[in-house]
Amino acid sequence: MQTFAIVVSLGATLVAVALVARAARFLVNVVGVGRPEAPGGRGDRPGRRLVTMLTETLGHTRMLRWGVPGLAHWFVFVGFGVLFSTLLEAYFELFDRDFHLPLIGESAAYAMVIEVVTALTLLGILTLIGVRLSSRVRGAERKSRFAGSNTWHAVFIEATIVGVCLSVFSIRGVRLAEGTAHFPDAAVISHAFGELFGRLRPGALENAFYLAVMFKILVSMQWFAVIAAHPNMGLAWHRFTAFFNIYWKRHPKALGPLQPMAADFSNFSEDDLLGVGKVEDFTWKQLLDTVTCTECGRCQSQCPAWNTGKPLSPKMLILNLRDHLIAKAPYLLAGEGVPGSPSYADALAEAQRPLVGTYEEGGVIDPDVLWSCTTCGACVEQCPVDIEHVDAIIDMRRYQVLFESSFPSEAGVMLRNLESQGNPWGVSSRVRTEWTEGLGFEVRVFTDRVPDDVDWVFWVGCAGAIEDRSKKVTRAVAELLNTAGVSWGILGGEETCSGDPARRLGHEAVYLQLAQANVETLNTKNVRRIVATCPHCFNTLSREYPQIGGHYEVVHHTQLLKTLIDEGRLVPVAPVNEVVTYHDPCYLGRHNEVYTPPREVLDAIAGLSSQEMHRCKERGFCCGAGGARMWMEEKIGKQVNVERTEEALATGADIVSTACPFCMVMLSDAVTAKQQSGDASAHVQVLDVAQILARSLVRPDDAAYRAATAPVEVVPETAAEPAEPAEVPTEVS
Repeated sequence: MQTFAIVVSLGATLVAVALVARAARFLVNVVGVGRPEAPGGRGDRPGRRLVTMLTETLGHTRMLRWGVPGLAHWFVFVGFGVLFSTLLEAYFELFDRDFHLPLIGESAAYAMVIEVVTALTLLGILTLIGVRLSSRVRGAERKSRFAGSNTWHAVFIEATIVGVCLSVFSIRGVRLAEGTAHFPDAAVISHAFGELFGRLRPGALENAFYLAVMFKILVSMQWFAVIAAHPNMGLAWHRFTAFFNIYWKRHPKALGPLQPMAADFSNFSEDDLLGVGKVEDFTWKQLLDTVTCTECGRCQSQCPAWNTGKPLSPKMLILNLRDHLIAKAPYLLAGEGVPGSPSYADALAEAQRPLVGTYEEGGVIDPDVLWSCTTCGACVEQCPVDIEHVDAIIDMRRYQVLFESSFPSEAGVMLRNLESQGNPWGVSSRVRTEWTEGLGFEVRVFTDRVPDDVDWVFWVGCAGAIEDRSKKVTRAVAELLNTAGVSWGILGGEETCSGDPARRLGHEAVYLQLAQANVETLNTKNVRRIVATCPHCFNTLSREYPQIGGHYEVVHHTQLLKTLIDEGRLVPVAPVNEVVTYHDPCYLGRHNEVYTPPREVLDAIAGLSSQEMHRCKERGFCCGAGGARMWMEEKIGKQVNVERTEEALATGADIVSTACPFCMVMLSDAVTAKQQSGDASAHVQVLDVAQILARSLVRPDDAAYRAATAPVEVVPETAAEPAEPAEVPTEVS
């Protein structure tokens, strides 16, 4: 039996190692077909990257957000590393039954560690099996985060880990039955296996030992052989690729600013890439993302598009890109496929598929998938291996908009308005100061250089200056700044759209046109400090304008209001005896991690009682307006703003509060529709944090109070300013 075990084990090892080495080389080459990252984009500050990688992997900081599944996975992760020592022992035990590892092998502590880690690994994988099975039973179809995942991949991995644990206990059990265990007192659980093997005769025990050792080796080697045959088995390969994917992630995370395009629009050439039109147009890091996906479905479970019946699943988008990449690989890799061979022929057929196209066109990614994204960032926030879904979606949008001129027709109106009038509504710049009329003080408009004694330039934003509900918020903020004695002013008609809608839609040229004009204006006027009420403007000015030479101190108005309260310059006095629930704007919360200031402002208001929605903060649910969705019709599934509003109303709140003009529009429309249908109380209001604070600073009989906080009667709408779509120039010169 010993000879048989040696021959089989070593033979299987040679085959498995050769196969997995070849597969690893294949994956490295496949990832390598991606275009280079921007210089310094992934290799900066290696020390910080190493610390982050070790923290996220060894500490499981992202996985543990999910409680029990995260802890169970940590047990399995630890077992995968620690129990590798038992595999090494197994090879030597084939030749010497009394072998033990040098230095640690004769230690009672080591024996106990192996026993405990094996038990916890087994407990962990059984827990994960239970999580997967219970999720499928409870949530049929879309409700399960595992919907769309490869079930047999999971079953195979889980069975392998169970087999490894049982083999470790079996080897130790045989030793206990023979009386040759190094530290029998440390083998607490293995004693049960020892009792089973104790019924065998001495000769049979010897054979059982070699069989157990061979089984241990074969279980591990068949795992390597199977994953080598399936390079798309991310659930297995992530055990190796995740370390690199986390190390090379965007810091601090792939949210907030978008990556600039490599194309130079001022000196455009045919060699410049306009986004991603083929899978090999992605960067090598984006391709590494695809082969690292674990199919856990955390991104899918949080996605507002998927949760409202739309075709976009961030997980399946990544999986479709991965499968397309692997299938196309023989065509992409020189020497990996031979022209005329079946694999090359299949790859050639795969290469003919459009990256974005309908089912009838054979597309890899359906257009409805691409345009359903709100860029809320929930997928990126939840991914345990730092996959950057939003960047991939935006890059594909860029190609569709700039090269194919293919995007939802209603978004063309928004682009035309941005190009001609500098705002999505297409109104004259003269209206940008109309909100100041009727205030009890004069608002300074900086037509020249901003004086050094000015504290803040108030970036009003397009919505804040044009849209009626948002103008109420703008006036409330102005009243509060004036009350606090802040020295501030506005740019008036010289302010144009920050460019966020164009950039998230994928039209980088229009974004740069607007952004460069704004940066020139801000720099010419010596603007240093900016306060913005729109999180989209806040994100763009603070984190994207530095890419084109605009460096400013930018704060959101809730941050400034919190500071003014702390300094005693704003003192809430009048109680607001109502219940409020706060909705986190995605571009304020997840993208920029501003969660606390808005809540602290609300907490400072006497009489106000806060009630959180169950999806809040980093797990907050989108309103549906991001990613330029504000300017597109929502034709598939349930409306995202309705889903979020139903959650807000379920708290029993009198006020649904937020801190974003887009969220105000979306939530107000949904609340009004619910009120008209009788599904919401007529007294429920949607108010900005600043409007509620204004209530507590003035008396209800004050005219300023009524102007700052009165709700606006609105008619629900699904898209902004419907108009005939216009042809939008996409040529660059």
